[in-house]
Amino acid sequence: MGKLLGVLGGMGPLATVDFLHKLIEETPAAGDQDHIPVIAYSVPQIPDRPSAIAGNGESPLPHMLRGIHTLKTTGATAIAIACNTAHYWYYDLVQQGGLPILHIADAACSALAGPSLRQAGLLATEGTVAAGFYQTRLAARGVRCLTSSAEAQRTLVLPAIECVKRNELAQAHTLALAAAQQLLDGGAQSIIMGCTEIPLAIEFQASDIRPRCIDATRALARACAAWWRAA
Repeated sequence: MGKLLGVLGGMGPLATVDFLHKLIEETPAAGDQDHIPVIAYSVPQIPDRPSAIAGNGESPLPHMLRGIHTLKTTGATAIAIACNTAHYWYYDLVQQGGLPILHIADAACSALAGPSLRQAGLLATEGTVAAGFYQTRLAARGVRCLTSSAEAQRTLVLPAIECVKRNELAQAHTLALAAAQQLLDGGAQSIIMGCTEIPLAIEFQASDIRPRCIDATRALARACAAWWRAA
């Protein structure tokens, strides 16, 4: 078969389905045979990533490595992780998992348009913000990264993510829009939706903010399609 994409998912389940849907949308295809061969591992019983980064919970690394091992033994030749915060363990996953991993932040930052962009907002878990991989990539492009205040993180961003995990998308939409608007009011020119639950919230229905948002999930799907076409 040649190339086979393994998807490490379950973080969360709906976000994994969203990634797979966008992977199909981003793949130029005239028929079934033109689509990317994919095998997905969606086991939600992976310990909470932000809690582990904060030092308050079990490390998810062994669980994620188990998933990558499962994907590798079924023939996967590269991995996409349908979770931003999980990329905190990116280098351990690559070195111990033994497969190349397409980095979601590389894909999302590459989707930012225009040399005039100087400030981008980041909607993400506290774990992703603390990990800093978006900030370093944006800084390398000369872009300042704006993040939500501690209060907005507590009252808007985290509740929006939790609502998506409970499949309460209408409430998630209201909360995520409010968080995005605060970043735009603070000077952000674009918003990176740096948690795979956030696009599901923002995209629940049309809004004026949506065109100014970069979907990291879709950017990763597009990067996977480019990887496949390079065969």
